[in-house]
Amino acid sequence: MLSALGTFLGGMVHVLAAALGVSVILARSALAFSTVKYAGAAYLCFLGVTMILDARKQDSFSDDLPATADVAARNPLWQGVATEVLNPKTALFFLSFIPQFVNRGTGRVFFQFVMLGTISVVLNTSADLIVVLLAGPLGKKLRSSAVFRRRQRTVTGFIMIGLGTYLATSESE
Repeated sequence: MLSALGTFLGGMVHVLAAALGVSVILARSALAFSTVKYAGAAYLCFLGVTMILDARKQDSFSDDLPATADVAARNPLWQGVATEVLNPKTALFFLSFIPQFVNRGTGRVFFQFVMLGTISVVLNTSADLIVVLLAGPLGKKLRSSAVFRRRQRTVTGFIMIGLGTYLATSESE
C-alpha cells in the first residue's frame, strides 16, 4: 500500500512538472533525458541487487515476520516515489498523452493538465491497490515459507536488474 502511495506521489511530480513545462525540457534535451534515464536504471539495478543480497542473508528469513526496524530501513513509500520520479517514460507519457485532451480554447490549460494527469495517476494507483488487495494468498505463502521468500526476492531482484538494464539500453525517441 505504501509503495502504491509512493508511485502516486511520484506520478504527481511528473504531472506537475509536465504542467509547468519541465517535461518539455526533459523531452527536448538529450542530456536531461539521459541523466534521468540512467539514474532511474541505476536505481532499479540497485533495488534488484539489494533484494538479491537480502535474499542471501539467512537470518533475514526466519519464520517470523520481519522486524519493524528492518521494514522501516526499506521504506516502500520512498522507494515508490523514487522509482516513479526517476522514470523518464512517465514524464514523456504525460507530455505526449495529456495534451491531446487539453482544450486550449477554453483557457486554464494548467488546471486542465493537472486534472487530467491526476485522473491518470489515480487510475494507475487504483490498479496497483487492487493487485495489493488480491495478493493475500501469496502473502500468506510468503510469510509461511522462508525458502519461498528467499526465492521470490531473488527472482524479483533479477527482474529489477533486467528492467534497469532494459531502461539503460533502450532507444530514446
